[in-house]
Amino acid sequence: MSQKVRMGVIGAGNMGSAHIKCIQDGNCPEIEITAVADIKPERLEHIPVSRKFSSTAVMLESDVIDAALIVTPHYDHPSLAIECFNKGIHVMLEKPAGVYTKQVREMNDTASKNDVVFGIMYQQRTDHIYRKMKEIVDSGRMGRIRRINWLITNWYRPQVYYDSGAWRASWRGEGGGVLINQCPHNLDLLQWICGMPVMVDAKMSFGKWHDIEVEDDVTAYMEFENGATGTFITSTGDTPGSNRFEITFDGGKLVSENGKLTIWELEQLEQEFSAVNTKPFGAPGVTESLVETDGKSEQYVGILNAFAGAILRGEPLIANGIEGINGLMISNSMHLSAWKGTPVTLPVDEDIFYNELMKRVEKSRFKTNVKEILADISGSHK
Repeated sequence: MSQKVRMGVIGAGNMGSAHIKCIQDGNCPEIEITAVADIKPERLEHIPVSRKFSSTAVMLESDVIDAALIVTPHYDHPSLAIECFNKGIHVMLEKPAGVYTKQVREMNDTASKNDVVFGIMYQQRTDHIYRKMKEIVDSGRMGRIRRINWLITNWYRPQVYYDSGAWRASWRGEGGGVLINQCPHNLDLLQWICGMPVMVDAKMSFGKWHDIEVEDDVTAYMEFENGATGTFITSTGDTPGSNRFEITFDGGKLVSENGKLTIWELEQLEQEFSAVNTKPFGAPGVTESLVETDGKSEQYVGILNAFAGAILRGEPLIANGIEGINGLMISNSMHLSAWKGTPVTLPVDEDIFYNELMKRVEKSRFKTNVKEILADISGSHK
């Protein structure tokens, strides 16, 4: 391989075009866009790339790319990635990994069998606050996690957003609502920083705030292996919304809110204090302070440059594509819990989830065929 990764972009809609521009502006010096594929010819007209294809399969056979950046509808992510892996093509996949874990597991198995690099566009892992939160959690200095609360309601969308495409917010077109469309990064960060829950009990409203068929309001309770509990609350109907991520430990708490990370550190672990304290209303001393970070959030550029480094020199990825199943597992579990009206243990029963999803797909008011879905959705930013 040359000193640059020859990359083909699959999907030349808004997001695909933005990635192309980012790379061609010189932000990723080890990547060269050598081809682009899209099933809508008019999208290719103004893309400044010499090799343009109306078929992904033809592009993969052209021998002009080493890697593919997949920027297409959710349902199509695993099948396209599998096609690339089987041709020995490295893959950077836009989020989410897919719509249901059964589909994503097949993709991950194929990736593992081939000598390829597989990354996923979880660029929020580059954010300085989330990186610092993970560093503090992993260090163990705050003790065991006791409670996790994430209120993430600053995803407001008015009705006209959903009216902009018949496929939007439909089971057949997107496979879900706020969880699958807006929250994949949040669910990835939750498990990346705090670990996977072992049980989810979710309540959802479908079309509560909008004329849509999927969820636009979610309140979920979670339990973790170490006994910690958590809540995840999200909506596209709240304005002004909030984004507060709070983790409580034996030794204090962390709160990410309004672009700041605040830490409260107890002078003594709570259980140690409680064992020796003699005052009925006593509490351990606490120090509050802002956490200093490096201030860097490289976002897409950081993800893509790490991807090139992994291909050229075997350097670590920021987000390994195989990990994409984790956040989706939480999302699928929340949906299944809400549909069944009962708590769901993880890992989720993938066959049951798939069957329940397909029941809703069959009844979806969006009846356009799959090819038209792919053509329409790939041109739209989330």
